[in-house]
Amino acid sequence: MNVSITDWSARFLKAEKTGMGISAPTSEIPDLDVEDAYQIQLETIRRKTQAGLLVSGKKIGLTSKAMQEVLGVDEPDYGHLLDAMKMENDGCISSLRLIQPKVEAEVAFILRKDLHGPNITVDDVIEATDYVVASVEVVDSRVKDWEIKLSDTVADNASSGLYILGDNKIHLSEIDLPSIQMSLYKNGEFINQGTGEAVLGNPATCVAWLANKLHRFKGSLNAGEVILSGALSAAIEAKPGDRFTADFGEKLGRVSVNFE
Repeated sequence: MNVSITDWSARFLKAEKTGMGISAPTSEIPDLDVEDAYQIQLETIRRKTQAGLLVSGKKIGLTSKAMQEVLGVDEPDYGHLLDAMKMENDGCISSLRLIQPKVEAEVAFILRKDLHGPNITVDDVIEATDYVVASVEVVDSRVKDWEIKLSDTVADNASSGLYILGDNKIHLSEIDLPSIQMSLYKNGEFINQGTGEAVLGNPATCVAWLANKLHRFKGSLNAGEVILSGALSAAIEAKPGDRFTADFGEKLGRVSVNFE
């Protein structure tokens, strides 16, 4: 297969800069495999860090069986978080910054120890986690109209956009991850809900999967990083003027974001 890693990385970077979506890589390379797609993603991250941005963590996508079935896959995918992607809780996001944003609510892990695969277990994740917080991920696609297959979203840094962390830092001894309940509100109206069990049965299972997956690319999860463990419910389209609040209950609390 003839895949120009640098060319596709440049296309994604241009789309992000101009706000103009591009055609999906698989529309030109129908047999683009996931391994090459990750190489495109890694090249884009390399260019961004070379320009001065810092990797602040990782995000896990496609953690629900429903989304995996839509894309015809049997495992999640992942992308990189950069320091410039972090927004303040209840802050405002300019519509000029994103192309076609959607909002998801997730549990975020903040690590105090490195996790190097393979063979990382849920117990390893729990032991390595400093605390968890409520979070909102604003996903975005540089591919026009979200017309994506698995290799397209992987190449596009797993459709990463921005992320917002809640204020309540909770140790894992204080909370049962699978039973976490989240309600998502848009402009004050209830939209959907989900539980920790919705993401591979346990958000920590997703983090363990990622640590082991990264081993294939000579990567790891590192102390101090933020790990977004996967959406607890369906992503909701965001427009200028919208306000989203994800309510995770008394312990994890709420996290909000505004679009202008």
